[in-house]
Amino acid sequence: MAEQEPPSLGRKIKELVIGEPRSPHETGVFHKISLVALLAWIGLGSDGLSSACYGPAAAFEALRGHEYLSLYVALATGFTIFVIASSYSQIIEMFPSGGGGYVVASKLLSPNLGMIAGCALLVDYVLTITTSVASGADQIFAMLPPEFLQYKLLFALLVLGGLTVLNLRGVRESIGPLVPIFLTFLVTHLIIILYAIVSKVGSLGTILHPLPAPVEAGAVAAGAPLGFFALLWMILHAYSMGAGTFTGIEAVSNGMPILREPRVKTARRTMLYMWVSLAFMAMGLIVAFLLYVGHAVLPEGKTFNWALVKAMTADWPGGGAFMTVTLVSEAALLFVAAQTGFLGGPRVLASMALDRWFPSRLSMLSDRLVTKNGILLMAAAAGLTMVLAKGSVQLLLVLYSINVFITFVLSQLGMVRHWWRVRGEDPRARKGLLANGAGLVLSAFILIMTVVVKFDEGGWVTLLVTGALIAVASLTKRHYSRSRRMLDQFNSLALAAISMPTPVGQESAAAKQPDPSAKTAVLLVTGFNGLGIHALMNIFRFFGDTFRNFVFVRVGVIDAENFKGADEVDRLGKFVKADAEKYVEFMRRQGYYAEAVTSVGADVVDEVESLADGVVERFPQAIFFAGQMLFPNETFFTRILHNNITFALQRRLYHKGIPFVMLPIRVQAGPPEKEIKAGGS
Repeated sequence: MAEQEPPSLGRKIKELVIGEPRSPHETGVFHKISLVALLAWIGLGSDGLSSACYGPAAAFEALRGHEYLSLYVALATGFTIFVIASSYSQIIEMFPSGGGGYVVASKLLSPNLGMIAGCALLVDYVLTITTSVASGADQIFAMLPPEFLQYKLLFALLVLGGLTVLNLRGVRESIGPLVPIFLTFLVTHLIIILYAIVSKVGSLGTILHPLPAPVEAGAVAAGAPLGFFALLWMILHAYSMGAGTFTGIEAVSNGMPILREPRVKTARRTMLYMWVSLAFMAMGLIVAFLLYVGHAVLPEGKTFNWALVKAMTADWPGGGAFMTVTLVSEAALLFVAAQTGFLGGPRVLASMALDRWFPSRLSMLSDRLVTKNGILLMAAAAGLTMVLAKGSVQLLLVLYSINVFITFVLSQLGMVRHWWRVRGEDPRARKGLLANGAGLVLSAFILIMTVVVKFDEGGWVTLLVTGALIAVASLTKRHYSRSRRMLDQFNSLALAAISMPTPVGQESAAAKQPDPSAKTAVLLVTGFNGLGIHALMNIFRFFGDTFRNFVFVRVGVIDAENFKGADEVDRLGKFVKADAEKYVEFMRRQGYYAEAVTSVGADVVDEVESLADGVVERFPQAIFFAGQMLFPNETFFTRILHNNITFALQRRLYHKGIPFVMLPIRVQAGPPEKEIKAGGS
C-alpha cells in the first residue's frame, strides 16, 4: 500500500502564499468565486475608470498653448464612451457565456480574423497591466522628493509581483480587499470635479460659457491664424492621445464567465456603472484641468492630477491630507486596474489555446481554479515591457490603445454583419445595426487617427509586436493542424486493431472477477482513441500474457472551456466514465478482468496520484503504463506545444515507489502499419 506522505515544504509555502487547493465539486464553488455587479465593476471596470489618471491628462497635455480646445475633446470623449458601451451591450446579450473580441470575430467573421483580434487584445492587456502599474507608481512618487525617482521602476516591479500573487490566489480574492480603495477614489474625485465646476461657475450663464474671460479671448485670438482644419487636427490629435480612456470597456464581455447568474443582467448593470462613471470622470477632469491648471508648467516627476489637487486644495483646512488621500487612492486604483489585464488576458489566451492558436497548457486551470499559466505569462510580458520602457508612462501611452481599437473594429464589424444577415428575421436587428454600426464607424475612425498620430512616435512598435504574435499563433496552429492530421490517420489504423486477433482466448469467467494477487496493468488513457489502443497493444507486444487484470485510469481535465458551472463538471464526469468503460468492455471480451477508475479535476498529475494510491492498495502487483507520443523532428518548439504530462507523472509515481513504464509511440506522416501489426501479434 502506498502511504500518503506529508506535504513538502515547497507545497506548504505555496499554500500559504496562494492558498489551499479548491475542489470543483465543492458545493457552491461557482457561486463563491463569481462576481456580483459591484465587484465586477471594481474588477473589470477599474481599468477604464483608472484611465482618468492618465487619459484626460494625456489629451490635455497634447493641447499645450491651446487648452481652450479641451472642452471639445471632453465632449467627444463622453460621446465615444457612450457609443462603445452601447455597442458592447449588444455583444453581451448575444454571447452570454463570454463574447470578447476574439470570440465575436471568430464566430461572426472568420477564425483567422478572430485570431488577429485575440492577438491585438493580448498585447493591449499586457500594456494595460504595464501602463496601470507604471502610472500608479507615478502618482506615488509625485508626492515624494525627486531623489526617490530612481527607485520608481523597482517599486513598480514589486507591485506587479504582488498583483501576480493575488491573481494566483483567485478572482474574488484579488478584488475583495480592493473595494475600499475603489470607493475612496470615487468619493475624492467626485468632490474634486464638483468643487472645480461649482467654484468656477456661479450662474447658468457661466455654465453655458464656462471659460474664464482670458481663456475665451485667447480662443478667439488663436483660432483665426490657425484656421479651421488646423484646430480640427489639434482636437483630433489630443482626442487620440487620450484614447487610453476607452480601453477596458470591452472587459465586461470578456469576463462574462466570472459574473454571478443571471450573467446578462449582471453584465448590463456592470456596464451601466462603468460607462456612466467613466464618462463623468473623464469629462469632469478635463474641465477641471482647464479651470485650475491651465498653462501651468509641471515640475519634473509631477502629474496633472497632482497639480490639479494641489491648486484646488491650497486654501482648504486639511487640504494636504485630502491631497495625500486622493493621490494614494489614484495610485491604488491604477494598481487595481491592472486586474483587467490579469482577468481578461489569461481568458483570451485560454480561449485561443483551446482553438490551438497557442500551447494547449495555457487553457489549464490551477488547483485554485485560475488560469495559472496565463497569469504568469501576462505578468512576465508586462514585467519585460516595464523594464524596456523604463517605467515611462509617456512612452507606454504612445504604445497603448492602438490594439484595443483593432479588436473593437473587428468585433463591431462581426456584429454588423450578423445583424445585416438577420435583418428580416430578428426584430432586434434595427437596434443592433444602429448601435454596432455607430460603434464600428467610431472605432474605425479612432483606430485610423490613433495609428496616424502615434505611428512615428513609437506606435509602430505595438504593431510590430502584434504582427510577431500573429506569426507565432499562425505557426502554432499550423503545427497542431499537422499533428492532428497525423493523429487522425494514426487513430483510424490503430482503432482498426480492435478487430484483429488477440493473444488470448474467448471471454471467460476470469473476465468477471479480479485476481488481486496477479500482475495488473494500469494504463493511463486520455480517451478512447488510437493512442490508448496502441499503448494497450504494446503492453502485449512487450510483456506478452503477463497481466491478468487491467485497470484503465482516465482523468477529465477541467479547463477554461468546461469550468462554467456545476452542470458542466457533472457532464464532463459522465463523459469521462463512459469513455473509459469502452476499454473495459473491449478487454472483458478478450477474457481479462478490467475496470475503469475515473476522476475529474484541474491538475491531472494530482488526480492520477490520488487514484494511484487506491489502485495500488487493491492490486499490490500493479504496474502503471502510459503512452508517450514521439513526433518526427522533436524540437524545443514541439515540447512547448505538447504538455508532456507523462514525464511529470513518472517522476511523481517513482517518488512514491510505484513502477511506471512509458510506452513510446511514434507518430509519423506515413501509415504506421508495422507498429499496429506488432501490437496485435
